[in-house]
Amino acid sequence: MTDFMAGVGLVFAIEGLLFAAFPAFVRSRMTEALELGEGRMRVVGLVSAALGVALVWLCRSALR
Repeated sequence: MTDFMAGVGLVFAIEGLLFAAFPAFVRSRMTEALELGEGRMRVVGLVSAALGVALVWLCRSALR
């Protein structure tokens, strides 16, 4: 659970930095996301989740 909470904190930190450093870019991407269909959003979400899990798994296995 500690690793999970650290990951959530890291997501918030990176997202906050993006909003602070590139607000116009983030706004334009959010506008584009509103125009995507629900199916496309699901696919993007599932692919992102799978890549995130794979990255965590690779990092954790490399540290053993």
